Amino acid sequence: MRLPFLAIAALLLSWTAQAQPLAAHKAMYELQMHSARSDVIAASGKMAYEVTDACDAWAVRQRLEMTITNRDGQDTDMISDYTTWESKDGSRLRYRLRQTTDDAVTSEISGEATLSAPGGTGTARYTLPEATEKKLPAGTLFPMAHTEALLKAAAAGKKFIALPLFDGTSATGAQDSSVAIASWLPPGPSQWKGLETLPSGRVHIAFFDNDNANQQPDYEVGMRYWSNGVADEMLMDFGDFVMRGTLKTFNLLPSGC
Repeated sequence: MRLPFLAIAALLLSWTAQAQPLAAHKAMYELQMHSARSDVIAASGKMAYEVTDACDAWAVRQRLEMTITNRDGQDTDMISDYTTWESKDGSRLRYRLRQTTDDAVTSEISGEATLSAPGGTGTARYTLPEATEKKLPAGTLFPMAHTEALLKAAAAGKKFIALPLFDGTSATGAQDSSVAIASWLPPGPSQWKGLETLPSGRVHIAFFDNDNANQQPDYEVGMRYWSNGVADEMLMDFGDFVMRGTLKTFNLLPSGC
């Protein structure tokens, strides 16, 4: 039976208006080079991503492993291990990032950040690479709160939002983020159990240093997001090369609360 246009519109609104809580989950992505702008001729790897519901907080771990080959045939192994603990009220964040290149540590960042209120001003207190403090501007969000804001904007039909983000991956403090939302679609077929009943859409996020006069993004990522915060079909732009991330394994996790 063919539904009248107004009935379809009402159905779409009912899907998008429902707030979907973020989901604890575990995912593994296969990474393959999509394109390159420098002497990189090949790249591959994997990314493990896990979100745990810690009752009053979200605990997140992301481990990214890549092997990059240059035109001379030399391989470089890079590993990034990133963990956070973020209170569900969006006011506190603990963070740690450790990056290695061919087993040599190239970057370590850790500390704790607080906000006066979600989207308020705050302070990031670093313990690594050195003990220092950075002020966080008004409007700053931590990673999970940033994802929630993005998904709410998409469900409301917005096409663009710009928000300060502090995730602890930079020693210089908060970054600016620019989010373009290309589409937000009703539930459709999915090979992943638990996602087939959820709306999803394609987004593109660019991250900028807040003191970058050239306004060239440090990093860009495009992906499909489901309304519970699970991502798929990624394009990760690292500047010199772009990696395609394909979801290979996925499981929803119980809250344990």
